[in-house]
Amino acid sequence: MHPLRAAIEKGDMDAVPPMLAEDVTFLSPVAFAPYDGRVLVTAILRGVLRVFEDFRYVREIGDPDGRDHALMFKARVGSREVHGCDFLHYDDDGLIDEFCVMVRPLSGANALSEAMAAQFDTIMREAGQG
Repeated sequence: MHPLRAAIEKGDMDAVPPMLAEDVTFLSPVAFAPYDGRVLVTAILRGVLRVFEDFRYVREIGDPDGRDHALMFKARVGSREVHGCDFLHYDDDGLIDEFCVMVRPLSGANALSEAMAAQFDTIMREAGQG
């Protein structure tokens, strides 16, 4: 099992930051601009876990010797079901330097966008930026 998956499934968000490069980039499924930096990305991931209900990873795709890994998931946001994928890229030190999330269907992405917008002030405070 992928270490990020194991940490998130256990609810151990303290284990996540050491897996992220200091300059990690988070590519959101609902925002155009990327978010950069370990502290901010960790706060975003905490916010996502507050928004998602019944979150579970359902599949892993990746080359054990490669730099890319995909973790497919299902969750709910309110009454909307969301299917998604976390695409992870690793740097030379084996840390996640890019974390790209895609979700479907559009109704689920819209529900996620609204729920995350409501979390944004909390996320920025947690990241020391608000």
